[in-house]
Amino acid sequence: MSFELWCLRLFEKYGSRQLGFWTTEIGELNNDLFLILQRESVAERDRKFGGFLNDPDWLEAPRKGEKAGLIDASISNAILVPTSFSAAR
Repeated sequence: MSFELWCLRLFEKYGSRQLGFWTTEIGELNNDLFLILQRESVAERDRKFGGFLNDPDWLEAPRKGEKAGLIDASISNAILVPTSFSAAR
């Protein structure tokens, strides 16, 4: 199983719904991977993400990523809220 499919299954295990994955085609951040997960509330995020972060498979992710030839330099996390004029509302 590919590393990417393995990660997707891990997200699904905790009920995470992905909006999508993006990379930069033009710009300075051309080695970054952006992921947006959909949540109904911050409480839902806290509940699901807490279990995810402590999952033994997730704790093994850096080793699996290195084995797949991927390097994880850093992870940042933000909670985004759609504006009143967003199509995502």
